[in-house]
Amino acid sequence: MKNLIYNFSIYINFFAELFALVNPIGMIPIFMGITGLQSTKERKKINMISNFSASIILISSLLIGNIILKFFNISIESFRISGGLLIIGIALSMMNGSLINNLKTQKEKLPYQKENISIIPLSMPLIAGPGAISSTIIWGTHHNTVNNIIGCSITILLFSLICWILFQSAPFFIKIVGQTGINILTRIMGLLLMSLGVEFISTGIKLIFLKLP
Repeated sequence: MKNLIYNFSIYINFFAELFALVNPIGMIPIFMGITGLQSTKERKKINMISNFSASIILISSLLIGNIILKFFNISIESFRISGGLLIIGIALSMMNGSLINNLKTQKEKLPYQKENISIIPLSMPLIAGPGAISSTIIWGTHHNTVNNIIGCSITILLFSLICWILFQSAPFFIKIVGQTGINILTRIMGLLLMSLGVEFISTGIKLIFLKLP
């Protein structure tokens, strides 16, 4: 029973970290902006493909991320620290409001076509971005038992489902919360995310010192 509660807490923390990293609530205006010229039917199709593709990318990172690190001879401690720095950078951009503005600017500059916006930029890098991929690799390496890999994979699928629901209800959500509410939620997520980044870095440094002779 104790192990079951411990494992369940792992998946809750993993889900919370993905939610803070990706910030699907803050991405709702971006999703609406990118798919604004599409019909309701096309928007639903784009939403489905983008979240399905993102879940495949994240699950693949979970399964083979450790193999990739070993191939390039990168220690998990170093990857934790670099991932933490990346997460802090994302958190800072969320807290000062530049993240959404930068995404909007990139969206205006790039001539996305109806056929490819599901994968780029929605699936990657907006949902399965560098921060989410880095975090997933770290979780997969640290909790590498079969049960935990299955549990984390289910967590990724659940997270993708939540993203799909949020994007599906995007027009109604914006009417209820408004742009100001979304900006406030984004900054709160950024603060939580910065704490996670600091935790990654401190754990990585601690593990490096423990390995010293």
